[in-house]
Amino acid sequence: MRTERELSNPAALALSDGRVNPEAIGWSRQPVQTCELPGPWGRRKQWDYWCVLTETHLLSVTYANLDYVGMANAWFLDFDSGLSLERSVLSPFGIGFDQPATVGGGDIHWSGLGLTLDIVEEEGGTRVRTHFKKSGHEVRADILVAMPAEHETLNVTVPWSERRYQFTSKHNTRPAAGSLLVDGRSFEVSESNEAFGVLDYGRGVWPYRCDWNWASASGHQHDDLIGLQFGGKWTDGTPSTENAVCVNGRIHKISEDVVWSYDRTDFDTPWTLRTDDGSAVDLTFTPFHQRQSKINGVVLASEVHQCFGHFSGHVSPEGTDLIAIDRLLGWAEEARWRW
Repeated sequence: MRTERELSNPAALALSDGRVNPEAIGWSRQPVQTCELPGPWGRRKQWDYWCVLTETHLLSVTYANLDYVGMANAWFLDFDSGLSLERSVLSPFGIGFDQPATVGGGDIHWSGLGLTLDIVEEEGGTRVRTHFKKSGHEVRADILVAMPAEHETLNVTVPWSERRYQFTSKHNTRPAAGSLLVDGRSFEVSESNEAFGVLDYGRGVWPYRCDWNWASASGHQHDDLIGLQFGGKWTDGTPSTENAVCVNGRIHKISEDVVWSYDRTDFDTPWTLRTDDGSAVDLTFTPFHQRQSKINGVVLASEVHQCFGHFSGHVSPEGTDLIAIDRLLGWAEEARWRW
């Protein structure tokens, strides 16, 4: 169990000499960090990842600058048919990539090499648009991910050392609605099929090698809207965790490690996520679809297993009664990076 400071005042993530700002270390219910990164070239990592998940399909977009390379990506998955369509564009040294230094602090646009991607801030939320063609199929999406008034998010600065650190802003249970067309066929994105948007906003100065786990889920359980947010590995040995449960728009922080158990030889078998005594978190995750990606370059290498499935069990963070979780849709992943 850690003692984590809750922040409320604005703070720069980094000092002018590239060290992490001590005033930015902690967590908050709204993003208060400004993430200019004066750190050394090659160590700076920036990304905006959105996933709109429904009961039957999903759309995700990624816009990332890893210093060595920029990447724009869009992906559609239909759970029933297994149809998976993805388009990725790489830009050497992140040429042409520009990202805001605050969460929601600016719009993002990419157009080129068969992919258009727009992440636009507007009154009431964030609009995610994309258009691409792949393998004879065409995907068009225009989805508004709403930001309800006073909705809370999990914002954490994780320091590995004075000069290696990461700010992450994790959003879940944000209602999504809009248009999603695949070959002219409409896929519903609305309240009626539990459509929610998840944001992973990351800005930091990273070590060359790092592994992480990440789990996210959003949906109604009985009369409550529940969001799960858990991380692992990358926060080990730091004063921070990225663990929390969002209940009806209110964040309940968990300052305790979640222990992840799963079979690295078979990611499709059930996973368990559990705090030490199981009182705050005791969940089983059962996957139904695995997305794998692997890069094996001279400087840049990664292996990612992102599994989509259902969580069951219970959570009981401080300040809440025990919340039973029954087949809550989301994902759990393992990522290993050399970057």
